[in-house]
Amino acid sequence: MQHPPSPERLIAIELHESIGCGTSAEADHERRVAIYDLLEENTFKLLPDVPGPYRLILSTADGRLLLDIQNEREERISLIGLSMSPFRRIVKDYFMVCESYYSAIKLSTPAQIETIDMARRGLHNEGSTLLQERLEGKVDMDFNTARRLFTLVCVLHWRG
Repeated sequence: MQHPPSPERLIAIELHESIGCGTSAEADHERRVAIYDLLEENTFKLLPDVPGPYRLILSTADGRLLLDIQNEREERISLIGLSMSPFRRIVKDYFMVCESYYSAIKLSTPAQIETIDMARRGLHNEGSTLLQERLEGKVDMDFNTARRLFTLVCVLHWRG
């Protein structure tokens, strides 16, 4: 017997239209995959005890990451702003390693690609942990959800 999905989850995610275009093909692909994977499986609970499911609109403004959290009827239930400052180094390093990774795929040996990919995953994990820490007491989410959201934070940072 299959259980109904938990209400403590995201059912829709969008990047705010004001962010505009201009990402690389790789960044656009990462965004699409992260959103698809997030909607397939996530654990996301607005604290303190605000029932879900939730819709999430991500944007940036004035050096801040904005999480516009809405209910199913698209009514805002919370707007959380986080300074991007603590993320800047990780995002910058992550993009640098990603560029190396995409270049290495074309020219390098499997061992070299694996080494770069390990560095990329390590930075991604670091950013995901930081996102969980910065949202502590506001949003409870599992690590896989934090990883996918961090991917979107990177896309926003790149575009915004």
